[in-house]
Amino acid sequence: MTDTAAEARDEVAGAGLTHRQILTVLAGLMSAMFLAALDQTIVSTSIRTIADDLNGYDMQAWATTAYLVTATIVTPLYGKLSDLYGRKPFFMVAISIFVVGSLLCSLATSMYELAAFRAFQGLGAGGLMTLALTTIGDIVPPRERAKYQGYFLAVFGTSSVLGPVLGGLFAGQSSILWISGWRWVFLVNVPIGICALLLVYKVLNYDQQKGTGGRTDYWGATGLAVTVAPLLIVAEQGREWGWTSGTAWLCYAIGAVGLAAFIWIEHRMGDDALIPLRVFRNPVFAQGVVISVVVGAAMFGGISILPQYYQVLRGSSPMIAGLQMLPMVVGLMTGSILSGQLISRTGRYKIFPIIGSVLVTVGAFLMHLVSVDTPLYLVMGTAALIGFGLGNLLQPVTLAMQNILPPKDMGLSTGTATFFRQIGGTMGVAVFFSVLFSLMGPNISDEMTSAAQQPEYRAAVVEASQSDNPQVRQFADGLMAAAQNPDGAAGASDDVMSDTSVISELPAELARPIKVGFADSMDGVFLAVSIVSLVGVLGTLTWKELPLRTGKPT
Repeated sequence: MTDTAAEARDEVAGAGLTHRQILTVLAGLMSAMFLAALDQTIVSTSIRTIADDLNGYDMQAWATTAYLVTATIVTPLYGKLSDLYGRKPFFMVAISIFVVGSLLCSLATSMYELAAFRAFQGLGAGGLMTLALTTIGDIVPPRERAKYQGYFLAVFGTSSVLGPVLGGLFAGQSSILWISGWRWVFLVNVPIGICALLLVYKVLNYDQQKGTGGRTDYWGATGLAVTVAPLLIVAEQGREWGWTSGTAWLCYAIGAVGLAAFIWIEHRMGDDALIPLRVFRNPVFAQGVVISVVVGAAMFGGISILPQYYQVLRGSSPMIAGLQMLPMVVGLMTGSILSGQLISRTGRYKIFPIIGSVLVTVGAFLMHLVSVDTPLYLVMGTAALIGFGLGNLLQPVTLAMQNILPPKDMGLSTGTATFFRQIGGTMGVAVFFSVLFSLMGPNISDEMTSAAQQPEYRAAVVEASQSDNPQVRQFADGLMAAAQNPDGAAGASDDVMSDTSVISELPAELARPIKVGFADSMDGVFLAVSIVSLVGVLGTLTWKELPLRTGKPT
């Protein structure tokens, strides 16, 4: 092959497949994407019930963060290894780890165990979405890729609708077949995962362009873990330790050392690096990385916190909360479909991330204004606006990032973009939940102290102390004891944060101060989300648009 022919081959993404063959490969990809997308949505609406059952509502971020940490760290590793040795073996490994991790999660007896098992599950999850997006990048050029988005959106939409409903249904049952209902949130992944594994084994057989040898950057992956893990731990625990405590500074120091080691290792590894430093010399790609971080923080922050709002503040059951998330899901799907179709027709993509980042910023700021008495339809409408904005961000940004680097780096570009989006999401969840719980305790305590001055509230406490419900009676007894102790309200708020299920059982007079404190805390979180999203607006406005490759697969 001549040098000219080799260069032409590099410039055209594709495996020379017919439309029928592409659809066959897509069947395997969609099965894995369904598994990954279902897990994200099914857990989000059930985690409150799970945390309450395991006596750790204020520790739930551990389970979410542990999953995202491991998924984030291995994401670029899957991309790099699959570039060298092929997609199929690593796809099958990712699915297998995910299934075993799901089974272990169903056996958890504490939030710490659940966090550990979710971390193991994340080792598989990190490869599912990345390898699916990378594979479609292998077989379809960027300009034509939007034509196939409908299939992925159908899978994502189905899982987004089924996930919250199934999560709520399982979490709402005390037991199913003699097993606690919430454990089925993880057990359902087992049969689906086995089917996905068989399908990927059967259909993922296209002729992929592979790398030529090279070293595997395990030291880089280790350096990345040392960098990310302590920073996420302090993001989660900073409210308990104090952000400037000795333990916090130790985590900062370990993270800084890990980052320096990671950069040095990547420099020494050159093109064999987990994330070759050369990609950051491309200013368009580097700016896309910043946008990906912001998108991840806004997306995971909104998806994680909104179900808490519906369940804690509105008293919705997990299943109803799942249904109340549908406007956000519908908005996300609509935005993705419209942007995908228009990109396919025009070949232009820059306008869509701009629209998306502006809508997410506006939507998050409107959520900042939500109170206990805000009509539910306004909250759901605002969530739909955020979803529509995210729909205009996710696919176009991924498409643009794949288009910036040459096709031989498809796994690298997709893995790096996904990695930094998950870094943003992981940090977002850890920090936003930390902010939520940091504000929640004092806010609820202040509201309860203020309410205790009102005769109606004191009368409700006395009445609740005689309730037939032991949970309500215990809470009321705690409030009566608090009246004799200046710090008693803080103790009562801590009890609520460990198990929020009591809120729905309390009389309206006793529940309202708790809900107001929670609403005020959530407002602070969404204000932070809107400020972070402003960075995304600036990034998308100044992002250079490169022409999408239109060559046919060869």
